[in-house]
Amino acid sequence: MPHANDLSDVIENDRAHIWHHLSQHKKYETVDPTIIVEGKGMRVWDATGKEHLDAVSGGVWTVNVGYGRESIANAVRDQLIKLNYFAGSAGSIPGSTFAKALIDKMPGMTRVYYANSGSEANEKVYKMVRQISHNKYGGKKHKILFRDRDYHGTTITALSSCGQPERAAQYGPFTPGFVEVPHCLEYRSQWGEVSDYGIRAANAIEEVILREGPDTVGAIVLEPVTAGGGVITPPEGYWERVQEICEQYNILLHIDEVVCGVGRTGKWFGYQHYGIKPDFVTMAKGVASGYAAIACTVTTEKVFEMFKDTPDDHMSYFRDISTFGGCTAGPAAAIENMRIIEDENLLDNVNNMGEYLMGRLGELEGKHTAIGQVRGKGLFCGAELVADRDTREPVHESMAAAVVANCMQQGVIIGMTNRSLNGLNNTLCLSPALIATKDDIDEITQAIDNALTTVFAKA
Repeated sequence: MPHANDLSDVIENDRAHIWHHLSQHKKYETVDPTIIVEGKGMRVWDATGKEHLDAVSGGVWTVNVGYGRESIANAVRDQLIKLNYFAGSAGSIPGSTFAKALIDKMPGMTRVYYANSGSEANEKVYKMVRQISHNKYGGKKHKILFRDRDYHGTTITALSSCGQPERAAQYGPFTPGFVEVPHCLEYRSQWGEVSDYGIRAANAIEEVILREGPDTVGAIVLEPVTAGGGVITPPEGYWERVQEICEQYNILLHIDEVVCGVGRTGKWFGYQHYGIKPDFVTMAKGVASGYAAIACTVTTEKVFEMFKDTPDDHMSYFRDISTFGGCTAGPAAAIENMRIIEDENLLDNVNNMGEYLMGRLGELEGKHTAIGQVRGKGLFCGAELVADRDTREPVHESMAAAVVANCMQQGVIIGMTNRSLNGLNNTLCLSPALIATKDDIDEITQAIDNALTTVFAKA
């Protein structure tokens, strides 16, 4: 799908006026910024006409059902003509319809609060927790725990719960009352060789709770699989113990599914692999696969009732609004996105292709000593690169970046931990669309194979 039109004016306008995300712009003084022009399935074309296989679903794990879905575009268009917007203080047909469809996929959850980004969805939870603290506990049970290596968004308060120091650095002072707990990556064990690492990592959360005082801790926010902090799948026994701890100390459990939600891990939500019973679930990226902006904060009825049980108190309800949470394009796109996942049996495909991808990555691990460990769940996988397998010394991030760049030259887009962890931005990240085939995965892993061979031959 080459593009013969001259887009030099677009490139120059971009260079002159666009402030790109997560980018150091000095390089654009001598090289052109990348302009993505078109997408179809799992492939995108840039302004030069070059074709790329996208193994990161839009760069940030979003385009779950692939590019060019006319049925989603048509659903959005039809809805925009009928009603494009009304504030969330009233309902809409697509909002109501999608909420019911979503709740049907989430046993135990009952209420959906719409917003427009994952950061905002998480902040809604933080506000709910703080308001519950004020109304039920005299403001004392206000602290929110978060985990080292996890990421929950880009606003100042979301960064207050950020376990990735390089994402948060220089943006403080932060919102008080957020407390970090240890990560659960056994490959980088904080306690050396221990039996039952998962239990030990969960017990470390309890240690923080006891240090802070259980009567001061209102909630804990965790990713089911840590995403940008290194694609960390939870160790055995971890989630069961976390659930016990939350119940023992009356701590609300908030699962951040912004990355893992809506099929990425092979179930509708990542937490559903582990028998978790959350109080809050947040989601964004894959909810509409990027065809429209939408985020959801989903709660139990028990949480919801806390904001309506004292109607005589004019301050007791949730006094929040998200302007673009009232857009109808988001739920309209999300309804069709969900239909596609169901009708095309994409959850089954994720499980089958995820197993195949992990197998191919395992073959690369056997071939390349630069791979220290491969990790993943469904079509969300990572390969941590090391300079020494025995000591697990991480490669310098420039080496991981060189692998990513080499793949890009080959026409395959992969990712890596990016401005996340001091000295540990060394994990390659893969999150191809849920429609991925064996041929796609073979092309992705062959590119990584070639890149590792080239980059580390020069090391």
